[in-house]
Amino acid sequence: MGIILFMEGGQSVKEHKGTGLNIYKILVNWSPVLKIMALALIFFLAFASRIFSVIRYESIIHEFDPWFNYRTTQFLAKEGFYKFFNWFDSESWYPLGRVIGGTIYPGIMSTAATLYWICQKLMIPIEIRNVCVFIAPLFAGFTALATYLMTKEITGKSHAGLFAAFFISIVPSYMSRSVAGSYDNEAVSIFALVFTFYLFIKSVNTGSILWSVACSVSYFYMVASWGGYSFIINIIPIYVLGLMLINKFNYRLYTAYSIFYILGTIFAIQIPFVGFLAIKSGEHLLSHGVFLIVQAYALNQYLNRMLPKQSIELLGRIILAVAGLSFFVIFLFLLLTGLSKWSGRSMSLLDPTYASRFIPIIASVSEHQATTWTSYFFDLHFLMVLVPIGFFFCCIGQKENTNYGKIFVALYGVLAIYFSCVMIRLMLVLAPAACVLAAIGASEILQKLTKSIREYITSKGEANTLPDLAIVGTVIISTLCFLFLIHSTWTGAEAYSSPSVIMAAKKPTGGKEIIDDYREAYYWLRQNTPEDAKIMSWWDYGYQITGFSNRTVLVDNNTWNNTHIATVGRAMASREPESYRICKMLDVDYVLVIFGGLSHYSGDDISKFLWMVRIGGGVFPDIVESDYYGQGIYRVDNLATETMKNCLMYKLCYYRFWEVQTGYGQETGYDTVRKAVIGHKNYKLDYFSEAFTSTHWIVRIYKVNKPANREPAIKSLVGDLTAKNAAPTFAQLRTEQQTITLLL
Repeated sequence: MGIILFMEGGQSVKEHKGTGLNIYKILVNWSPVLKIMALALIFFLAFASRIFSVIRYESIIHEFDPWFNYRTTQFLAKEGFYKFFNWFDSESWYPLGRVIGGTIYPGIMSTAATLYWICQKLMIPIEIRNVCVFIAPLFAGFTALATYLMTKEITGKSHAGLFAAFFISIVPSYMSRSVAGSYDNEAVSIFALVFTFYLFIKSVNTGSILWSVACSVSYFYMVASWGGYSFIINIIPIYVLGLMLINKFNYRLYTAYSIFYILGTIFAIQIPFVGFLAIKSGEHLLSHGVFLIVQAYALNQYLNRMLPKQSIELLGRIILAVAGLSFFVIFLFLLLTGLSKWSGRSMSLLDPTYASRFIPIIASVSEHQATTWTSYFFDLHFLMVLVPIGFFFCCIGQKENTNYGKIFVALYGVLAIYFSCVMIRLMLVLAPAACVLAAIGASEILQKLTKSIREYITSKGEANTLPDLAIVGTVIISTLCFLFLIHSTWTGAEAYSSPSVIMAAKKPTGGKEIIDDYREAYYWLRQNTPEDAKIMSWWDYGYQITGFSNRTVLVDNNTWNNTHIATVGRAMASREPESYRICKMLDVDYVLVIFGGLSHYSGDDISKFLWMVRIGGGVFPDIVESDYYGQGIYRVDNLATETMKNCLMYKLCYYRFWEVQTGYGQETGYDTVRKAVIGHKNYKLDYFSEAFTSTHWIVRIYKVNKPANREPAIKSLVGDLTAKNAAPTFAQLRTEQQTITLLL
């Protein structure tokens, strides 16, 4: 990148001689080849830095949501699109089930299945699992190329684009959702996001209908891939409206937005999960309103050119006023009548306290929490320093020479920073903006520093002195880029490449121990339970159970039915008899809980239990959170409340745990996560039986007992009747028959 920047200095080289000049000429002549080589290396870096999980563990799908995507991709690759979009999944959300085609974003499944079919046609032997595992690193390389194109279109400088491509290829905030095995929607949607922005900027700069149509097609792929498409359909209208307010509106912008809005909305409607939400949902209202305002503004401009100024001035004001008032009235009407609603996640972005007050199931998800400062430093590293510099260079000089691309990326950066502060998951959306802004800042600084170096090398060397300050500055930035590479590689290898289903720990001898309890338990379910068995667990593990074990679950990670999830939360938070009643009502055969008190695993169900209580209490008032606090705090020791010690979750997790000594010198029943000895020991389970406990006690499975046999009571009653000497009266026979019927 430094060589490319050095070549693009614009310095005249005619009539100069010498070694430095000859090297400069060679580099200029070979610059196109060097750019292609640099992009190829960046693509390889993006791919290679994301496959540590495969090298260290194996080719496996990570986390929770990707298991549903993998399962549906298997179905799509085998059955085709028609059956896929008409698939009713009876193994999810028992007894309700789930219509798959109308409740998913099919982009990543369609992409993986298409790549798989292409490989099969080319006679390339590859499993659908490996396609799913490696699709995220592959699209990370495509994202780097898209970021290069976007930055080059904004700045007109190849070295700025190369910096941006290098940054996005290894930035940890993007790497966290794109390592091998991370088969989630974001694996392909970030590429779609960046490419859509690039095409929109290109269409604004050129006014070309072709580029606008291409932008709409890219937006269609984004809508099919991820619910984050709402960010695009809001930031672009805000950008257009802002340019109108600062009097920078032109017909290239009019063409770009009008075509994007019309075609983009039509394309979005074609996705079954979106449908007419693209017209009536709250997330799309801004795009509709800006489209009306743009048409009114363009009409006003047209009339200004065609009619005398005196007669059009009042008419123009009336047109704009009517357009603005119409949008406001329609917006108010849709909101007050409930025809247009904002989703819970969107409301949480506008009001960070909304989820905790009204939708605890959204607040319970760790990736929906607010971002800490340490996360910014960890995920962006020294880019945090360069982003404000890049923002400064985007803002200066706009009055004399407007750069629409720089205005867009500056707006993108501001909005992305705000949203990333509210929700840590949206650090992913901030990553492209941060990389582009940081690249603009780094390229501007280096261009100024290397200007004197170019002049020194391309001159005769008689009058100029060696630019020490420029060399020092260049070395500092190069060193920071190298440190960023080391930090990102370490982050990708250590922090983001560990599958949730496989964990690693260090033995006392220093060696590595693989903890494979999840798969051990899931395979036990697959091999030892009936095919129609129903499994009750917290919703976090639903996708993995159906993916690994092929068993029916009550709830999963789709979280579309809060009442159903609250019912499971109530069962976990109730005493054993009440929990048993709920299990029988839901036809549950097995209950699965996650327990980390033996293996120091802090992400277990006891740690999540308060969210089960809160979600359950949000629907069932008899579940009160304060009943689970002992002396005002959440605890599991002998000071825990009776409600806590007798709830199903406590009893299933700690059953027989009092027999275990977790450390030398520790009392039996010591919970290594809660740092306390359990307060309820030596109890028996009356309605549940232990069926399986994994090697490290992380996964525990209990069978729901069948009701007690009623035959002895009936036989005893019949025996009493036959033992009587006198024949029973009709009334006695009638009463006893009713009793037997009730027993039966």
